[in-house]
Amino acid sequence: MLTASISRNALLLGLFAIISTAIIAGTFLGTGDKIRDNIRHAEERALLEIIPKSRHNNSMLDDAQSVNDSELLGLRNAKQLYIAQQDNIPVAVILPATARDGYTGDIDMIIGVNVDGTIAGVRILSHRETPGLGDAIDKKKSDWVDGFIARSLLNPSLEQWTVKKDNGVFDQFTGATITPRAVSKSIAKALQYFEQHKQRILDSSKTSTLETKEANNG
Repeated sequence: MLTASISRNALLLGLFAIISTAIIAGTFLGTGDKIRDNIRHAEERALLEIIPKSRHNNSMLDDAQSVNDSELLGLRNAKQLYIAQQDNIPVAVILPATARDGYTGDIDMIIGVNVDGTIAGVRILSHRETPGLGDAIDKKKSDWVDGFIARSLLNPSLEQWTVKKDNGVFDQFTGATITPRAVSKSIAKALQYFEQHKQRILDSSKTSTLETKEANNG
């Protein structure tokens, strides 16, 4: 009797597990496309905050290149850079970057650089900086990152690409200098990366665009 009861319970539990797994799998398969679409739209919204639709008519998500640079971009693994084009002519590049010297760890960001080498915009993607102090780097908290717009390696000079406390030109926060210093220097390094690799990035984009057009034409 006991053996039969155990066997019956084990069978019921096994059947329950199979049914549960099937339901979960079905739910995942049914919502997988929607989840991917939502992620894609979220990524696109972040890019459009830097390069609005009025400045380009390509899909930046589809005009991307893999990049894995730890020296100037500070990346710990490969990420995507995005190219904005207007009528197949590049107007800007959005670079991923990581400031590894934040107050409480890595600060991940994306940096829009116009083809003339000026900053189009900056957005912080993730950080663990102190709430009420270092988190002012987040656009949702303050407009501090907008202070980089239109800046370049010539404006200011490279030595001044830091906070005012270090004889630079960018504001620090009351009670927090490490965070804005880390972001400022990271953006300067991203500009250096763009300057060094600009031709390759833009040429690769032109080649990709040409191949796409040829494929569409049959």
